[in-house]
Amino acid sequence: MKVVIAIDSLKGSLSSIEAGTAAKEGILKARPDAEVIVKPLADGGEGTVDALIEGMNGERIDITATGPMGAPVSCYYGYLKENDTAIMEMASAAGITLVPDAEKNPLFATTYGVGEMIKDAMERGCRNFIIGIGGSATNDGGIGMLKALGYEFYDENGKDAGEGGQALAKIVSISAKNKHPLISQCNFRIACDVNNPLCGENGATYIYGPQKGVTDNLKKKLDAGMANFAKVTASTFGTDYSAAAGAGAAGGLGFAFLSYIGAELIPGIDLILNAVGLENELKDADIAVTGEGRLDHQTAMGKAPVGVARLAKKYNAKVIAFAGAVTEGATACNNAGIDAFFPIVRGVTTLDEAMKKENAHKNMSAAAEQVFRLL
Repeated sequence: MKVVIAIDSLKGSLSSIEAGTAAKEGILKARPDAEVIVKPLADGGEGTVDALIEGMNGERIDITATGPMGAPVSCYYGYLKENDTAIMEMASAAGITLVPDAEKNPLFATTYGVGEMIKDAMERGCRNFIIGIGGSATNDGGIGMLKALGYEFYDENGKDAGEGGQALAKIVSISAKNKHPLISQCNFRIACDVNNPLCGENGATYIYGPQKGVTDNLKKKLDAGMANFAKVTASTFGTDYSAAAGAGAAGGLGFAFLSYIGAELIPGIDLILNAVGLENELKDADIAVTGEGRLDHQTAMGKAPVGVARLAKKYNAKVIAFAGAVTEGATACNNAGIDAFFPIVRGVTTLDEAMKKENAHKNMSAAAEQVFRLL
């Protein structure tokens, strides 16, 4: 029997690899003869870098970069030396959680630190990039990141247009003469799970701006700035990605990646499953084991465990899921390819007790053992 395990992290309790290792331990108690493979699982959002560093023997690179409001922040990314790959979350340098509510200011919030992370990784030898772009504090169209990589944005007086969303309306010319020479040697794959265009009522400013501090009286102004940025970009480079699905992601950062970096925007779960080589392991698997902290109807709407199930069903493997908690709506997961799911908590307990690492490990192992004894 071949079993492939890919369980998402049980946030605040077990990492993806820790959860998978616990399940493997239980499976081998029931079936000592089984071949059990553990893969890291994430969806391109928060926790992806940690999951892939741990699961793919990567190195954590800590740097100091420019934060969303201009002050230095400590951030990090993963470096997989084996294939010269950097794994990043833009939120590490420009995330909304880095800015207190009272200090949110979309007029000046910048993605400059994201560009600094990319530059550091390129100069370290990385040529392949996997970047998650969820959770931004910015609405700058990605010009901060691009400026850190050598692009220049000028106003009508030939001066630097500045930082943040307020700069976009001022841009009249763009220069790529000083762009970082290594960009053209790199391959960028961007984990993006939104389909919003850059501008308009479904664009970056109107849909995601309010959580970043965009007030009703600022929406029209900032959206017009985005449109101006797209127009000058199109006239400079001869391409227009403003209407592309995902261009509006992360305050227009998706547009910057498409227009200036030649990146590919890919659904997060598909990108990560491909990066960890899960499909190759599933080709001859009998059973796939997946799961997450809480299994509910939202899981069935494309979250990581369902991505695993979709791949496993391609090769006719049975799919079992384990979770810390299971809701009534979780039955939707059965229609999404998960044959059966099981909560791992074994008795009445407090949430704090259930989430203690040693308890969660023991519960995951025990649940997996009993299911595989039946199998």
